[in-house]
Amino acid sequence: MKGYVDKSACIGCGMCVDTAPDAFRIGEDGLAEGYQEIPADKVDDAKEAAENCPVGAIEVK
Repeated sequence: MKGYVDKSACIGCGMCVDTAPDAFRIGEDGLAEGYQEIPADKVDDAKEAAENCPVGAIEVK
């Protein structure tokens, strides 16, 4: 699984990075990005980040 961020919606708050650092990071543009395959034991964290994104910019699939 991997995390995907809609850059046109992302506000760069960093909540996803705090919740799931194994799935998301802040890119050079100041917005979140999914940067690697999510380790199996961290998928729940990534899904939590998607559910709690204040602008609904994250999808995990």
